[in-house]
Amino acid sequence: QVQLVESGGGLVQAGGSLRLSCVASGRTFRRYAMAWFRQAPGKDREFVAVSSWSGLPTYYADSVKGRCTISRDNAKNTVYLQMNSLKPEDTAVYYCAAPLTSGVPVRSYEYDYWGQGTQVTVSS
Repeated sequence: QVQLVESGGGLVQAGGSLRLSCVASGRTFRRYAMAWFRQAPGKDREFVAVSSWSGLPTYYADSVKGRCTISRDNAKNTVYLQMNSLKPEDTAVYYCAAPLTSGVPVRSYEYDYWGQGTQVTVSS
């Protein structure tokens, strides 16, 4: 059983920064891509960023490109999302996700394991 536990969310003013963390357990973390998704109230869950098992390549949603960086520490079974220049529209619950198969997927249906989410709120 794979478990993903996110942390690092909170309330921040526009222009501020947050670093989210996701610790994985239950399988060989380093062999799989890891991704971040988010879901704002009343909206569908959307892709934010993904990292391959090695850390490269990485892919980002256009809405966060240049402001967010995904990274991972396979020795710690942890993936991070550094978010800078935050905007009110970044407000959402952020989820960490892991796929069952290889590759670097960007669609939510390609992911089999999800964390419980961490709330990010950006005030204007």
